[in-house]
Amino acid sequence: MPTPSMEDHIEQIYLLIETKGYARVSDIAEALSVLPSSVTKMVQKLDKDGYLVYEKYRGLTLTPKGEKLGKRLVKRHELLEQFLRLIGVDEDKIYEDVEGIEHHLSWNSIDRIADLVQLLEEDEEIVKKLEKMKQQP
Repeated sequence: MPTPSMEDHIEQIYLLIETKGYARVSDIAEALSVLPSSVTKMVQKLDKDGYLVYEKYRGLTLTPKGEKLGKRLVKRHELLEQFLRLIGVDEDKIYEDVEGIEHHLSWNSIDRIADLVQLLEEDEEIVKKLEKMKQQP
């Protein structure tokens, strides 16, 4: 089972590859606000654990296992942002809150939140009621 730090790295690598077509240690370090040496150590561990293939000075690629997890982690992050937005969390708090909770929820909880998001999207009245509740003192 990957650690929260491993998940953060895999998620960021997946996003970089999706947007730029590649992920370099320096890009990962910048995105995660960590030292490149820390990223190199983590990338070596992720390589050893079968999530990616890392060749020094040549870059890295996600394995099918890493790509599958990366995609799932990105979807989890997006789902939690969507959920917090739907329940009326202030926009400037959403990213920080998602970062704080995403690693502490089971996949079962994530699945239930996905069901709740679907329900909220299908029934705008619930969202309106939540908005009214938020505005009450």
